[in-house]
Amino acid sequence: MSAWQPLPDDLPPEVRHFVEQLRQLKDRTGLSLVSLGARTAYSKSSWQRYLNATQPPPRQAVAALCRVAGIDRDEAERFGVRWELAVRVWPKTVTVPGKPEEAGSGSRTGAEGAEREAYDEYEDDPTLPWWDAPPKETGPTSRRLLLVAVVLVVALVLTAVIGAVALG
Repeated sequence: MSAWQPLPDDLPPEVRHFVEQLRQLKDRTGLSLVSLGARTAYSKSSWQRYLNATQPPPRQAVAALCRVAGIDRDEAERFGVRWELAVRVWPKTVTVPGKPEEAGSGSRTGAEGAEREAYDEYEDDPTLPWWDAPPKETGPTSRRLLLVAVVLVVALVLTAVIGAVALG
């Protein structure tokens, strides 16, 4: 098991439960964050943010972890439901562990401000890994292949019928 950072005390219960379950799933894989990043479309630093509850993971990241962990379809669907519940209540502002937020600080500047704005406007990442991309629409080439397959099947059936009649 990994030695995980303690989760922030003010996390909503849905987020805490989801992240704890995600951590257990990651630990079940036996992979380091570097190896997990290599087997999914998400970097080591992204996984660190997701597993430390500083940023909600995209749904596709959760699906990729489920696939790498080799869990069944029902359990993967439960992770999807947990993800939906957690993302709905995920805190809009993120307190980075070890960096207390300044009291009365309404505006932020520089990289910290841009990073927090990105978290505030979180939406699920629409980027899909190549293995999750929807199939391409069938075009004329696919129709031609289908036609050739049908003609071959008809020829095979005719050959079988003619052979059966000749033997019979």
